[in-house]
Parts: sequence; C-alpha cells; structure tokens
Amino acid sequence: MTWQPVVGLEIHVQLKTRTKMFCRCANGFGGGENTQTCPVCLALPGALPVPNRIALEWTLKLGLALGCEIPKRAVFARKNYFYPDSPKGYQISQYDLPSCVNGRMLVPSSAGDHEVGIVRAHLEEDAAKTVHVGGRTGRIGGAEHSLVDFNRVGTPLVEIVTGPDIHSSEDARRFLQLLRQTIVELGISDAEMEKGTLRVDANVSVRPAGSAELRTRCELKNMNSFRFVAQGIDAEVARQIAVYEAGGEVVQETYDFDASSGALTARRSKEEADDYRYFPEPDLVPVEPPAELVERLRGELPELPSVRIRRLERELDLDRALVLVTGGLDRLYEATVAAGAEPLPVANLIANRLATSAGDAVDASQLALLVGARDRIPRAVLDDALSHIDEPGFEAAPYLAQEAVSDTGELEPVIARIIDANPGQVAAYRGGKEGLLGFFVGQVLKETGGKANARVVSELVRERLGA
Repeated sequence: MTWQPVVGLEIHVQLKTRTKMFCRCANGFGGGENTQTCPVCLALPGALPVPNRIALEWTLKLGLALGCEIPKRAVFARKNYFYPDSPKGYQISQYDLPSCVNGRMLVPSSAGDHEVGIVRAHLEEDAAKTVHVGGRTGRIGGAEHSLVDFNRVGTPLVEIVTGPDIHSSEDARRFLQLLRQTIVELGISDAEMEKGTLRVDANVSVRPAGSAELRTRCELKNMNSFRFVAQGIDAEVARQIAVYEAGGEVVQETYDFDASSGALTARRSKEEADDYRYFPEPDLVPVEPPAELVERLRGELPELPSVRIRRLERELDLDRALVLVTGGLDRLYEATVAAGAEPLPVANLIANRLATSAGDAVDASQLALLVGARDRIPRAVLDDALSHIDEPGFEAAPYLAQEAVSDTGELEPVIARIIDANPGQVAAYRGGKEGLLGFFVGQVLKETGGKANARVVSELVRERLGA
C-alpha cells in the first residue's frame, strides 16, 4: 500500500515588542536569569494584566499578511494547566474567538502554487523557560533537576495553526522558510529558532494515498531547525506506517525528536481543548479592532515573499528564486542587476557566496563591478573581496586592479609541465573521465599562485588533452 503523510504545523512566534504582553517588564533575549520580572508576570496576588497595544496590532498585521479574516471581536481566555513554567496555573491565550482566522499561504513549487490553509493566528503570553540540568540531551528525560527562568514568561507570542494541508517534509520545510521570511520582513520578530523566538510543533498522521480521511495524529516537539523538523516528520511518518502495516493502531501521543540519533521518544498523551478548561479571561475586555486600523495595517504590508519568488522565477528559475527570497537576499540581487550586472551570475554569486552576509550592508554598485570582473581577476582575489564586501566603505577598485593571467604564452608552458607530470590522469581523461579537467585546472592555478584565469586555463587544457 502507498501511504500519504498528512501534516499540520503549530508555529509560535515571539514578538519583539519593547515590553511584555501584559506588563511593562523588558522583553528581550539574553538578560540574566529572573531579572526581567514583576508582580504581574510572576502572578503575585492583586496584580492585573494590561494588554500591549503594539502586540495586538502586530498580530493583526501578521494575520493580514497570511490572508486571514480579522473578526470584529476577539476574546482572551484562560488556558488552565499546571506546570512549573506557568506561575499563574493558567496561560492567557485566545480560544474560540481568536484575532485572525481563515487565512491561506501560497507556497511556490515546480508543480504550481501549493495552498496551505491558516486555521487561526492568535495572541497569547509565553511560558517561562525550563532548563533541564544533567542528562545527555538537555531535555527532561534523564535530567538530574530542572531550573526555571521567568524572564520569558509573559512575552507576547503569536501561535499560527495551519490546516492538515502539508504532505511531505520538504513541503513543510519550504512553508516554514517562507513564513519565517514573511515574519522577519514585517519587522515583528527576529524569528530565530536557535534563540527560541520561533518554535515549531508538527502534528503528523498518515493515510492511504488517495484517501481523504484524517487518522490519529501525533505531535512532534522540541525541534530547533527547519532541517530537524523535516527529519522529525520523516521519522514519524515511517514509524506510523510501520505500526499500521504490522496490524497495529497509532495512539495519539506527544513525541520528542532527537536529531542526532533520529530517535522518537514518547512523552505524554496528547491533550485536547477540553483538558484545558478554557473560559473567558475575566480581567480583560474583548478586543474590537476598528476598521480604519485594519485598513491602515493592510496598507503597510510589503510585497510578500511568495509573490516575489514567482516574479524572480521568470528571469532565473524557481530554485534560485527560493534561495534568494527566503535568504532575504533578493533585494540585493535586484539592486545589483539594476547597477548593470548580468542576472544569472549575480544570482549564483549571491546565493553561493553571500548567504551568510548581511545583504543590507552590501553596496550593490560595488558588487556589480566584482560580478562583471569575475572572469578577469584571480579566484583568490574575488574570494578576498567578497569576504570584505559587507564592511563599511568597501571599494572594489583595488581588487579589480589585480587582473588574472590570461596570456596564453605565459600559461602554456605551465600547462605542459602539469600534463607531462600526470600521465595517469591524462590517460584517464582521454579514456572518458572528463571530470578530471578540474584536476588539471586546479594544478595550474596552484602553480601560478591562483593568478591564472581559470576560464582561459580550462580552454587551453581541453585543447591540449584533446590533441
């Protein structure tokens, strides 16, 4: 039997407001443990919550970017549970009347746009951070004891819930990349998984291919990169298929995924909404956003990443467009092309060489000069230039003055020596192993201290070996 994965995602995004959701404590990453707290976020008797207006507006803006409807009335609710990271014994969240509903996100693919439904995006407060001490993985299983840092408690948190519309780990990864880029460009969060400002849980089930049924799902938690999310989904899909094909039934549980070993560890049975005994928060009034506020926020939306991918795809291809847009480098690409550089070389250089650079810090006009001279300057010189290009005041001129050696009269004796010194590789190349061309080019570049023009060397070597 052929099986189809069915995946829905729950994404938690910490908003980078100056203060927390219901108090005026500083909101930020990196403070000393338990130094950003007050009676409100520690739930001391008599303390009352006051909503953060900016957090409310940013939630609406994100909802609009995700194509959501903005209800005229949203209500905060108490989500009751006991855990050491929740000093109140409940979390202020939204339940049946969230701020944003019924959205969708289009994920470009080679088969067309894949629509992922957004069931809801609601605003809540984050829990404290629990640090598990001892053990191999830093998780609760095997830990000697746990510590709680209340700096994070009360941080404004948006939870985005998708429909069960994702059917492969690669689709999940691509959706998350686009969603993260959308969030970052809205300026509402840094959305960094390594800092915990973006967290992803995956609800996974499988069904026979061609079926529309929704079978029992399991939730995967504690995955700290998009790659690990994809690996976790693949592991859980394989586990569930094995259970069904052995004649068993999948039990609804929550699992941790250990990326280093690929192991799934069951933690607890999955809760349902009834387990949390939701009821309206008595200390907060309903949120009723004015129509003019919603329209103002809609007018502030930038061109969305999925739209830009399709636009760039027309002059490049889908893969390059995805890399540029999800890496936040497409603005630099367009500015460099506008400065006179050829589109394809610019895209390749930015995607392969500047992926870790701050695109906003690069002067597109100087990058265009380097792209135009890429075949005339030595590779080592180009590498050196690119390593400094995001520094203030960078100038391409000193690097452009170091042109590569293209004089055939100077290069041919070097090529002849290299070929004569490697008869085995010559025979193999002439026997059909044309990939060895790179070996000879590399040897010539090494002999010339990286100053030879690689393109000219490649042509001369090919001619000589073909003789």
